Amino acid sequence: MKKVMIHCDGSSLGNGRKSPRAAAAAILEFNGHQKILGEYAGSSTNQQAEIIAACIGLEALKEPCRVEVVSDSQYVVKTMNGLFKRKTNLDFWNRLDAASRPHQIKWTWTRGHAGHPIQEKCDKAARAIAESGDVNQQILDEILVS
Repeated sequence: MKKVMIHCDGSSLGNGRKSPRAAAAAILEFNGHQKILGEYAGSSTNQQAEIIAACIGLEALKEPCRVEVVSDSQYVVKTMNGLFKRKTNLDFWNRLDAASRPHQIKWTWTRGHAGHPIQEKCDKAARAIAESGDVNQQILDEILVS
């Protein structure tokens, strides 16, 4: 099985307010190559955007892999490691379960906004998508190489 690293982050601008704008981003690493992906998530919450970020990374894989998913969301990591119970966002968890099923996954938490270069790029990409309301691959690719 191929070994892939996925860094992911979600962002919800205006989370908990009247009109949030949410998005998710993931950076996949394999054999020294990187690819960045994003998804606009509309009025989703920050927690939902964090789940979506993990989903888009895993959904991009074309075959079963050994994957380390790195997220700054304790909500995602602890839930997927069986430490938190799923009480809400069940549709989002179902999507993540389906995306996870073919793979062997290690879920790893990293502190957000702590200077981790790849995680910071995911955060920047998710915020850019949330701000624009659109996934512009050229902008994502520029973030990746910056």
